[in-house]
Amino acid sequence: MKLILVRHAEPDYSIDSLTEKGRWEAELLSRRLCRLESVTAFYVSPLGRARDTAAYTLHKLGRTAETLPWLAEFRGRCADKETGESRIPWDFRPRLWQAQPLLRDYDRWTEAELVQGGDTAQIWQETTQGLDALLARHGYHRDGGVYRCENNQNDTIVIFCHFAIMAAMVAHLTSISPLNLWQGFCAQPSSVTTMITEERVKGEVVFRCMQFGDLSHLYAGGERHSTAGLYPECYTGRDSTNPPEWDA
Repeated sequence: MKLILVRHAEPDYSIDSLTEKGRWEAELLSRRLCRLESVTAFYVSPLGRARDTAAYTLHKLGRTAETLPWLAEFRGRCADKETGESRIPWDFRPRLWQAQPLLRDYDRWTEAELVQGGDTAQIWQETTQGLDALLARHGYHRDGGVYRCENNQNDTIVIFCHFAIMAAMVAHLTSISPLNLWQGFCAQPSSVTTMITEERVKGEVVFRCMQFGDLSHLYAGGERHSTAGLYPECYTGRDSTNPPEWDA
C-alpha cells in the first residue's frame, strides 16, 4: 500500500485559504495526483487551506474526501521557558532541542523538559491513535513497531494535511522521534511525501519513506517552490522570536 501525504499549497493564513500562487500550486498538484492508480480513499484536514488544496484534485476525479478532525495540524503546545508563554513544540532553536537527547527518543520524547507545560503529549497520542485507527480501517493493525495485514494490496490512500502533522505521522510509521523530522526535514507547500509498505515477512509490514517533500509537479510546471514556513538559507535577523508564518 502507498500512503500519500500532501501538504497544502501556499497558504493565506489570514483567511485560512490559499494565495494566488497556492491555487496554481494546487492545480499543478492535481495534475500529478489524478494520474495515481487505485486510490482507495481520500482524507483531508478540516482546515480551509488543506480542503481548498484537495478540492482541485477531488473535482477533477469526481471524488470526495473524508474529513478527519485530528488532521488539523499538530495542535500540541508547550511552555516557552524563556517567555513563559505557550508555544508550538516543532520550532525550537537548534541548540535548545539538541541539548536534550531525550527529544530524539521515539518512546520518551514527550517526557523531555523542553516540551512540558502543555498538551504536547496528549496531541501526540491523539495523532498516533488517529493514524493507527485509520490504517486499521484499511486492514493494517499496529503490533509494536510493525503492522499486521492479512491481505496487503497495491492500494493508495491520499491525505491532505499540514507539515507538522504530516511529519508526526511519518515519525510514528518509522518509530522516529518527530523532533528529528520537524527540525531536520522540510516539506514545502503542495509537496508530496510517499510512504510505502514493505512486506518481507508474510502478513507483517513496515512503512518506508520513498519521497519526502517532493515538488516535481511544480518544477515540471515551471513554478518555483514557496518559502512559506522556511527560514532563510543565510541569516537575515529572522529567528524563533520572529519566525516565518507556520501552520499553527
